[in-house]
Amino acid sequence: MLYYLFEYLEQQFQFPGASLFGFITFRAAVAIILSLLISTIFGKRIIRFLQKKQVGETIRDLGLEGQVEKAGTPTMGGIIIILATLIPVLLLAKLENIYIILLIVTTIWMGAIGFIDDYIKKFKNNKEGLKGSFKVLGQVGLGIIVGTTMYFHEDVTIKEKLPIEQQRVLLAEDPNISPAKLFEEEEKSTKTTIPFVKGNEFDYANLITWISPGLGKYAWVIFILAAIFIITAVSNGANLTDGIDGLAAGSSAIIVLTLGLFSWVSGNIIFSEYLDIMYIPRVEEITIYIAAFVGALIGFLWYNTYPAQVFMGDTGSLTIGGIIAVIAIAVRKEWLIPVLCGIFLAENLSVMLQVSYFKYTKKKFGEGRRIFKMSPLHHHYQKSGYHESKIVTRFWIVGILLAIITIVTLKIR
Repeated sequence: MLYYLFEYLEQQFQFPGASLFGFITFRAAVAIILSLLISTIFGKRIIRFLQKKQVGETIRDLGLEGQVEKAGTPTMGGIIIILATLIPVLLLAKLENIYIILLIVTTIWMGAIGFIDDYIKKFKNNKEGLKGSFKVLGQVGLGIIVGTTMYFHEDVTIKEKLPIEQQRVLLAEDPNISPAKLFEEEEKSTKTTIPFVKGNEFDYANLITWISPGLGKYAWVIFILAAIFIITAVSNGANLTDGIDGLAAGSSAIIVLTLGLFSWVSGNIIFSEYLDIMYIPRVEEITIYIAAFVGALIGFLWYNTYPAQVFMGDTGSLTIGGIIAVIAIAVRKEWLIPVLCGIFLAENLSVMLQVSYFKYTKKKFGEGRRIFKMSPLHHHYQKSGYHESKIVTRFWIVGILLAIITIVTLKIR
């Protein structure tokens, strides 16, 4: 809303400094500062409120060191992340931008699912919380909304570069030609980006058009199914990662900051031309949302690092995963998720392998056996005697390494 106010002041009165709000970088900087202030200053008040309402974590005895001491720590702290993200976005972003609308819907949608789950656990005395089938149904519902919007909305387009021969002709005629003239017109597309490949674009339509070209009109089905799978996988991965103090919030901040870089260069035609990547009109506005989200995560870490004063609960973890997935789909970098979100992937796989192997050995030998001492993966290291602060720090280091590898894919093909 401040964006529209200063835009009006600039247009009508040439108000000094009002033009700054037209720059993505300035609004992103204000967004991250504002979200940090909200999460740190008002975060304490929210924690006190949760304590007053006795919204404390119920700890199951898993035999982990320091586990018992965490009983009673306020949960549902994801509310801090949600508020500290949405307030700066509503103030500073272009609210008519379809990508911003999608992310706001994602935040509220996944936040509501997580809140209901936490509410059932704390106030209905049901340790299981919301049934897994209802969580999946909510994730599928969001996937349908995101996939349908991305495919059918008129503002969701891409611009591809002209054929090399045509570019050479234009450059020969005018060496100082505007980069914008080296791109074709905006078009609807189901294309995305794949890493480490020279022609780094992949069209979801190809998954069915090889059978018959006429099936291309059903590409929206494939695209929506892909969106459902990605949102479900990433949100569950973030949920599983939220097991020790600071792990999920810190790892997510690294991931989101990397996606912020991708959104900025993908929405800038000059950088898109220089890096030879897909140009996505209007996607640069996501940078404002990402800046606010990163500030909220870092501010939340103020209270969530060991020993945690608050836990994010499913209110936070499901929301974080959903936001990351939608941003990756929006900037068409979802195929980089296995690398960028390697921490989430490892946590997911550790649970799947553990459960599958246990069931297999129980059926074959009459006794269930385990691959890990405990899953998800971070609990395996806790059982191995590592202090949780050391585990978190090392997971963050791995996350930074994966983020660097992801950024390098911009040039390595």
